[in-house]
Amino acid sequence: MEFANKLLERTGKGYLSYSALKYAADGGRQQDMKLFELYMKGLLKKESPAMAFGSLYDCMLLEPEKADERYHVIYDQPKMDEIGGKSPRSTKVYKEWREEEEAKAKASGKILVAEEDMDRVINMVNRLDESEIVNPVTGEIVPVRYFLTGKVQQEIMGWIGDIPVRGFLDVRNENFITDSKSTRSLYGFRYDVRSFDYDIQAYIYTQHEQMQDFYWVVQDTSSPHLCGVYKASELTLQSGADKFQSAVNNIRRWLDTPTKDTSSFALFGEI
Repeated sequence: MEFANKLLERTGKGYLSYSALKYAADGGRQQDMKLFELYMKGLLKKESPAMAFGSLYDCMLLEPEKADERYHVIYDQPKMDEIGGKSPRSTKVYKEWREEEEAKAKASGKILVAEEDMDRVINMVNRLDESEIVNPVTGEIVPVRYFLTGKVQQEIMGWIGDIPVRGFLDVRNENFITDSKSTRSLYGFRYDVRSFDYDIQAYIYTQHEQMQDFYWVVQDTSSPHLCGVYKASELTLQSGADKFQSAVNNIRRWLDTPTKDTSSFALFGEI
């Protein structure tokens, strides 16, 4: 409890998530204790079109029944046909109409989504539902959708040793955990796992749930939206464990020296 109490006192947050730990882990792509501190205090806001698209994709893939209450889709082709001309989106009429649609979305507490993004997500989900893999051990043909069966968007909060952790499981099956990812390069995803520290996430979730099998269901955002199913190897889970422990050590060191400012953090290594 000492670690958790110090963390709460110093940052206002009494638990660690993958999103926080990646900033403190040795060798992480975004390692910087200043970023860790800012994130924990709610001062690091990161939003991007890719993150917004990923959230839309997850919703349509895992909880499509909630899409209408979360998103307001702009179907602008009829408006453009009405306006006419070579560049209807550049006209004052279109811009005023767009502002009205944005106001509707904001008033209803919904997220604005372009028609082409929703169409792309629908095409992706349809491709995934048609996709299959071959089990290399048994030769069995398995639908990709199988790896997304179970309880979805399940919050976890608990302990790994004396470290309080929190997260959200995309899918919690009786036999495995699955995380859904959309990517610009399916074939590059195996490198993204280490580069973006997804191995920390896999370690936290398998440790907390006391499960061995962790999968990523990955889909290319570019047409024709190839899917892949990747299982976290023992080496990947061990990499996640090592990063987790290094992050905890760095955080503990900071918590134990309350006069030390994170702006003093710098890297040392050999290349």
